[in-house]
Amino acid sequence: MADNLFKKYGISLKADDVLFNAGDEGKEMYVIRSGAVRVVIRSRAGIDKTLAILGPGEFVGEMSVLTNQARSATAIIEEDAELLVVGVKVLEEMIVHNTEIALRLVRKLASRLVAADSLIQVLLHRDANARVIENLKRLARLHTDGNGASARFRVDFEGMAEQVGITRHEAEDVMMKLIGAGFVGQEGGDWIISNVDDIDEFLNFLRLKEQYR
Repeated sequence: MADNLFKKYGISLKADDVLFNAGDEGKEMYVIRSGAVRVVIRSRAGIDKTLAILGPGEFVGEMSVLTNQARSATAIIEEDAELLVVGVKVLEEMIVHNTEIALRLVRKLASRLVAADSLIQVLLHRDANARVIENLKRLARLHTDGNGASARFRVDFEGMAEQVGITRHEAEDVMMKLIGAGFVGQEGGDWIISNVDDIDEFLNFLRLKEQYR
């Protein structure tokens, strides 16, 4: 069934291919079957600010389809990818005839709104440790395994730094502290947080350490 679906709606793209650009007309959304897609905002100077790196099971480009507005960001293939192309009519049929798909879409959109609000809260912190850890919690909420405890997602040091407004060195330093303390793991390019609540405790530890230094 999955192979038949890919034969009908699938496309394969190579790393660095541009899926769509900000400002493009958006008539399709894409479901990532394999690989990864980086979503960026590109400045007039040509500098990319990474918003997210999305992997298998995620979808991208849905806002333009739902709002009938131009693309608000650029999507670039991060790793060779296979994607399902879902046009407006197909999406409407899926929503009408499959409540599970409709609910999943609504939940994903709601989680992204919450994540956007969380990012604003992240940027209110002055401390690099707090910014990185709060952003990890934000990303974990977007990619939870369903029980709210563990999460798996992908973001590189540069992307993390861009998202929270610090240097790459600062982002890498905090992430390596978390790895060394066993709160965050890495596997195949993904970050794994086994217990989201634990990283709050690590942030409190770092604050106490700074206070009594």
